[in-house]
Amino acid sequence: MSSLNGAPADSHAPGHDVDTSITRNGFKVSTQKLPILKAGPIEEMTKKLGIAPPEMIFGDNFARIEHLPTGWKIDFNAFDALDRVDKTGDSMLKVSYSKEWQQNRQKQFEDIKEVVKPFDWSYSTDYKGTVPQEPSFEPTETPIPLTLLRRPDPILFFDDVVLYEDELADNGIAMLSCKIRVMPARLLMLTRFFMRLDDVMFRIRDTRVFVEFETGEVIREYTAREEKYEDLRKKLRGTGGDVLAKMRDPNQIAEHIPIVDHTLEKVVLKQTS
Repeated sequence: MSSLNGAPADSHAPGHDVDTSITRNGFKVSTQKLPILKAGPIEEMTKKLGIAPPEMIFGDNFARIEHLPTGWKIDFNAFDALDRVDKTGDSMLKVSYSKEWQQNRQKQFEDIKEVVKPFDWSYSTDYKGTVPQEPSFEPTETPIPLTLLRRPDPILFFDDVVLYEDELADNGIAMLSCKIRVMPARLLMLTRFFMRLDDVMFRIRDTRVFVEFETGEVIREYTAREEKYEDLRKKLRGTGGDVLAKMRDPNQIAEHIPIVDHTLEKVVLKQTS
């Protein structure tokens, strides 16, 4: 059996490697998974961001797609995602937990509390990835071809990378993570922000990046969903099973949460001859 990067070509499933990658038709996919940041890097990140980072911040982790012939790339990392969190406090959830959370974080960051100011403590981000180079995405009506993704093609590479996580003062969870799978002819990356604030609300913000290797077509789809906690619970009561368990699994509840924002963009990258 042929191999890619020293692993079987049909089953490369990385663990806690420093970094892993695969290249197909000029597209290089790379991921990195390292332990949570220690005190020094957290302090530096706090100063740069102007907000206190989440409880579990994987600041060295990333998921990246590069097009080697053109140098184009899209990168997903914790710092850039957190830089999209509202820093004015205007979007902060107005519930009793927020005051308690703010007081706890101020104690934790006493030495640098001048930069710990009101902000969206749920760490909600509309991050769609970092694209530092032309060509840029443009609006499109071309959807991601789900029929192609449902085909039983072999998976050459798969990884699941967590960028940050916070338990929201023990009242829920906020998590940003990336999943990527590479097939012989195409790839799909899903970067998902999931927030559950118990007895208050749910948020799911998905960024999907689809690449068709042969044509160089890259489609980016962003979908934001939001629903009140009790309203979702009522919807799930009629679906059977353990409702509370479902409410902790974004895969089971996403289709029950209304879409509040949706965009489609595309870029076509030149292929090598």
